[in-house]
Parts: sequence; C-alpha cells; structure tokens
Amino acid sequence: MKTIDELLAEGVAGKRVFVRADLNVPLDGATITDDGRIRAVLPTVKALADAGAKVVVASHLGRPKGEPDPAFSLAPAADRLGELLGSTVAFATDTVGDSARSTVADLADGQVAVIENLRFNAGETSKDDAERAAFADRLAELADLYVGDGFGAVHRKHASVFDLPARLPHAAGFLIATEVGVLKQLTEDVKRPYVVALGGSKVSDKLAVIDELLGRADRILIGGGMAFTFLKAKGYEIGASLVQDDQLPVVTEYVERAEKNGVELVVPVDVVAAARFPDLKTKAPSDPVTVDADAIPADLMGLDIGPRTGALYASKLADAGTVFWNGPMGVFEHPDYAEGTKAVAQALVDSPAFTVVGGGDSAAAVRLLGFDENAFGHISTGGGASLEYLEGKTLPGLAALEG
Repeated sequence: MKTIDELLAEGVAGKRVFVRADLNVPLDGATITDDGRIRAVLPTVKALADAGAKVVVASHLGRPKGEPDPAFSLAPAADRLGELLGSTVAFATDTVGDSARSTVADLADGQVAVIENLRFNAGETSKDDAERAAFADRLAELADLYVGDGFGAVHRKHASVFDLPARLPHAAGFLIATEVGVLKQLTEDVKRPYVVALGGSKVSDKLAVIDELLGRADRILIGGGMAFTFLKAKGYEIGASLVQDDQLPVVTEYVERAEKNGVELVVPVDVVAAARFPDLKTKAPSDPVTVDADAIPADLMGLDIGPRTGALYASKLADAGTVFWNGPMGVFEHPDYAEGTKAVAQALVDSPAFTVVGGGDSAAAVRLLGFDENAFGHISTGGGASLEYLEGKTLPGLAALEG
C-alpha cells in the first residue's frame, strides 16, 4: 500500500488530489456535536495543501436516499474544516455537476475544497457495478491523484472508496495508515492478557467479531443492550430489557465455547434499570434503580451496567496487556445511565495496556464524558470498519488502495 509520504516525496504541487475523507459527523440541525472525524483527517489535508496540491475533499454524511437532502449537507463540515485549517475552504453544492467542476477548476495551489455529500448521487452506494463505475468515472474527472483517508468507510464497496482508486494513482492517507497499524497490533503479536469490552444495543451486530475473538481474546466483557441476550441465555430474569430472542441459540453456543476455549466471558452482575427509556433531549431525571442482573423486575428495563459490574470490569482490565473496547455499556447520553461507560473508560485510562477505543458511539462517549483523548492508546474513527477487520474480512477500501 503506497503511503502519502511517498506521494508527497514524488511531488503534488499543482496537482488536483481527491481525498476520500470521513466527515460523517453527528449534527444537531446545522451544528456539529462531535468534530472528531474532521480533526482526524486534518493532517492529511494540511500536508497536501502545504505541499501545493489543489485538495478536493469528499465524504458521505448520514443516509440520504441517493438524492440531495439539505438535512445531510456537508456544508457545516466544510466550514469546520476551514476553521481547523485556519483558511477558507471552498464548497461545491453538488458532487460531479457544474458546481463541483467550477469549484475545483478555480482552486489555486494549496487551496482546499469540499464537494457535497457523495450519497446525494445514487451511484455512490449502488450495488450495480456499472452504475457505481459511471459515478467513479465522473469523480475521476475532478482529480489527478487519489488519497484514501476515510477509514470509517473502507468496509463499504462504494464508488468513491472502491472504484475510484482504480482510476487514479493512489495512496493511503495518514489516518488510514495509523488505523491499519493499530489493528495489526490487535491481530498480530498481541501483548497479553488481551481483553475485549463489547457493548452497544444489539448482540447481532457483534456476533461475527465475538466468534472470531473466542479464538483470540483472553477475556471478553459484555455490556450495553446486547448483555441482556447473554443474561437470558443464562436463564436470568431480564424484565422488560432489550433482548434478541432469535439470537439466543448462537449466544448460548458462544457461552459454551468460551468455557471450552478457556476464554473468560464476563456478563453484568448488576444493572441500572428504569420503567421507561429516558428522554435524551431534555435529560430529565428518570428514577433509575440498581438491581441484580439475574433478577430484573418484570416492569423494569436495564439501561446500564451497575456499580458492582463497573468495578468488576475495571478489575478485569487492570492487568491487561492489550484492550479493545467497542460499544458503550449503557445509554451514556443520559447522565442517569452514563456511569458504566464512564467506569470502563476510566479503567482504560488507568491501565498500562495498549488501549484502543473502537470508534462509533464509544469514541463519542469518551469525548462527551470529558475524557482526554490522549489518555487512550488510540481512538478509532471507524467502529464498523474496525469490527470487520477484526472479524478477518477483506475491506474493499483497503483492498483498493493495495491494488
């Protein structure tokens, strides 16, 4: 895989460089609530601009239906990128139309432009190879070189991620190089004990990675909504908690296989529960109660791991050599149910291990809860991509950059 350092050494001054970034930031209206992904691509964009390239930044945001939707415009991300660069960033109001072509044509050496949300064009995400290729052809007209740096999208076989690199000389940006290097540390020559903490709402989202980790990890700590399927598989009363009954057979098999493989599979011993899901907008108090994980009352739903579980998980992380954490331990967006996620995050901060926060909600949680990002070994920008890499899958965006 060619690196951006090699590309810079060859010279990029005056050349149009298409940077596939991941600017898929959370928005409250037009306000960015977490700019972590924009900051993550900043080194690549700045290095290219400083070297005199005409930098064309492209990304998706959200899931528009293949046509323009103002709610998913990249304009706020372009503005924020300009603020972080300390210079004006031009913005094209389409992807491959008149605005994109004229905006790129008007760039001076060292200037940066952002084109509108790639998913406003149906060709970006099409499963039809010809439709995707046609969109990639039009994107290729905007550039001389391609730099892939949108790690959060490399597991997608999309036009700008998979097809476009084949049409232009290409290299991996600084972010992708860092992310791949970290993931290799989680899969090759891992320092043990290797402890994995998994949370999030649905166990079905994590089954494939658990399947793989049962042959790799020393301990797996289970939290979040997915924990209740594990608890039910053990025969516990889980009340009105989230459960995926259709996944009970495979979860039961995983519990048995963990024991057979000598993998310590740890589930909550207590949970914080309530009669209803909390209001995340107003953050109004919601009358939480702490109950034993094996006897949740029928009218209550578990919304976070409890304090005893938080302490237990911290003890299981204390002697780790390597830690990978993906998925919050509860509904961290509400203060009544943030303590479990906070306990795991603090345990990672306190650990001498190489610690990786696996993107998505976990990355958002550590920032929302006020942790110093530098206190962790690495905070990934791509939760889904990280999981698929750990599952052993070939990621289309990485394969394209290696081609």
